Amino acid sequence: MKTLILGGGLLGVSTAYFLARAGHDVIVVERKSGAGMDTSFANGGQLSAGQSIPWANPHAPFLLGKWLGRSNAPLVFHPLKADAALWRWGISFLRNCLPGRTRANAEKILRLALYSRDMMAEIVGETGIQFDHNRGGILQIFRDKRSLERAKRDGEWLSALGCRLEPKTTEECVAIDDALDGDQARFAGGLYSPDDSCGDAHLFTTRLAEACAGMGVRFLYDTEIIRLSTMADRITGVMTNRGMVTANAYVLALGSHSTTMLAPLGMKIPVYPAKGYSVTLPVGNEHRAPRISITDDAVKLVYSRLGQRLRIAGTAEFAGYNNTLTPGRAEGILATVRELFPNAGDFERAEFWTGLRPLTPDGAPIIGKTPFRNLTLNTGHGTLGWTLAAGSGRVTADLVCGQTPGVEIGGLTAARFN
Repeated sequence: MKTLILGGGLLGVSTAYFLARAGHDVIVVERKSGAGMDTSFANGGQLSAGQSIPWANPHAPFLLGKWLGRSNAPLVFHPLKADAALWRWGISFLRNCLPGRTRANAEKILRLALYSRDMMAEIVGETGIQFDHNRGGILQIFRDKRSLERAKRDGEWLSALGCRLEPKTTEECVAIDDALDGDQARFAGGLYSPDDSCGDAHLFTTRLAEACAGMGVRFLYDTEIIRLSTMADRITGVMTNRGMVTANAYVLALGSHSTTMLAPLGMKIPVYPAKGYSVTLPVGNEHRAPRISITDDAVKLVYSRLGQRLRIAGTAEFAGYNNTLTPGRAEGILATVRELFPNAGDFERAEFWTGLRPLTPDGAPIIGKTPFRNLTLNTGHGTLGWTLAAGSGRVTADLVCGQTPGVEIGGLTAARFN
């Protein structure tokens, strides 16, 4: 069967791999000049099933109130500039902060994350691709005892669901990564997820795209998608700046732009862009950068060691589809790195990046069939796109093939927002 995938990022390329493996004739349409050049380009690098608690949780309203009006806050929201879509998204987000909803959302995210971990291992085993994969685990550090105790409770619950999270004292944190040595007074302890990892998402995507091309997948780069054409309950083609492209089945994996592509079809999905930032530092032998991936809970930043680079990422800014890099935000991240890891890397050669994360109000992605019989969605992964990519790709491929996915996906379709 001929399948057209819209979007050549992590989700689109992962889906293409599993469809090609199943024998489909696959075409990927991507507006950039290569795979993984947009949101997948310079993210935080974490493959973090252990961080499946969504942003929408009982503690979030307190943090939002605390950060409101602060230009250097981990999350920036401009109420006077907010559009109607963001207000609707925000109301739904607050509803999902209720304890029962948070638990249900975390369970379905974790279920997919653990499945994705297995699918990632399958891809790597079959293709042998290298992407600076660091299997040293992920260490979350907490700067006050109250946050640590709350995280320990969440950790016990996630561990009971199959994701190992081990509480650590400050001394044990230093033993896991001695880059923290001398900073014990700054944090109260941590949680260690030994089965999690980090890696270069862009490198993974480009090399998986190369493997896909070797399997017969065709990539139409530098191709703008203008609209989807429909007849009754089917997609009949995709109009691009290079003409109409047709297929038997279609997969929409356009991240934040999925919303605008579906709106003319009468489909509304609550996926809203949140601008995130990252800083990448070169690491030499003389530097003392973290050896694994560390999450600093207080400032909501992640530090990931990717070969001879240190990637630091975080923050969220609700500014619509504005992808302009604000130097002050990136410099703020750099200043935090200097404070915690003053010898981490060559700060004079820091590279800044920003991208739009596609967020849903409940933190879970949107995967599944639509009212159009030959259109399947794979979007809305927020900050966990890298973590969930392999599993989401396999699930989407199974749905296109008419097969039952290998993991329960109840509560992930767009219908949950009706």
